[in-house]
Amino acid sequence: MTAAKPKPRHSHIFAPESASWYCEPEWCSRRLFAVETFPQPVLDPSAGAGRVPDAAKAAGYQVLAADLVDRGYRGCKIQDFLRRRRMPARSVVCNPPFDLAEQFAKHALCLGAEKVALIFPSARLHAAHWIHDMPLRRVWLMTPRPSMPPGQLILRGEKPGGGRVDFCWTIFVVGHVGPPELRWLHRDDTGGRQ
Repeated sequence: MTAAKPKPRHSHIFAPESASWYCEPEWCSRRLFAVETFPQPVLDPSAGAGRVPDAAKAAGYQVLAADLVDRGYRGCKIQDFLRRRRMPARSVVCNPPFDLAEQFAKHALCLGAEKVALIFPSARLHAAHWIHDMPLRRVWLMTPRPSMPPGQLILRGEKPGGGRVDFCWTIFVVGHVGPPELRWLHRDDTGGRQ
């Protein structure tokens, strides 16, 4: 009996990005704004190259964009969200540094955001004990698996695909009590089926 040859891997393992800037595909935000509504205005405090703000604007939202580092997105204010002392928006929607997702969610709600949506690695939900005390209303599992390479690759014009990490949108809504809904967010509109 001969051993089967391993299948070739077509996924990417990206080296860690120094400023935790990973760029989601445009469909992730576009599809989120197609299935969720947000009180306006919407703030993206980690705007990066502007994928979330652009999708929010296209969906008709008034948008504020900020980031800790200037990534060249027009109109983006350079500021540290975790040092903010007041909330300029009613909603926060962003792809935060994943190691700071807890702080982003808690800080946004503490400052008065009514609704918060954060991209988060799905596998980390199992160990995210901080979520138990949060008003987590919904989890949108993104399918197919989006590749989120370091933003510098995107700026260079590269289009890597085949990521190995599953991601979801976590939706926190002030006043929500009880377990969250688990839904699927399809890249391609499936005629209303989520």
